[in-house]
Amino acid sequence: MLDKGLLVTLRGKTGWREVEIGCGSSDATCPVSATETWIKFAKLAKGPLFRRVKGKGKDVGPERLNDQEVARLVKKSALAAGVRGDLSEDGRAGKFSGHSLRAGLASSAEVDERYVQKQLGHTSAEMTRRYQRRRDRFRINLTKAAGL
Repeated sequence: MLDKGLLVTLRGKTGWREVEIGCGSSDATCPVSATETWIKFAKLAKGPLFRRVKGKGKDVGPERLNDQEVARLVKKSALAAGVRGDLSEDGRAGKFSGHSLRAGLASSAEVDERYVQKQLGHTSAEMTRRYQRRRDRFRINLTKAAGL
């Protein structure tokens, strides 16, 4: 833990990398605060950060979450929150996955694309653009910035 955030070491398709997680604007939405709470609850000292919870939410296992478990949790959470209530339950379940977390972050971040690319660990800007679903193409207006 650092003053302004948290460094997490992740193993991805291209190997190990560090990801900076900045503090949020409130404790209710702060990923650093949530991570600190999780570490205390799970009594983690070493090993994987994101692990399976068993026994009706009481026991934290030693093994890391896999992609199927993350997808299941995202779908379950989206359904419980009523996200996209205009769709049937099956329709909503088909719209959400672990990918939704990354795509949502990439789409909603109002920062330069290169920072999103670095955070997501993409080797190309083109891959980052695929994750950015609803991007305001005119957010940065070079014409106005040039004084025209």
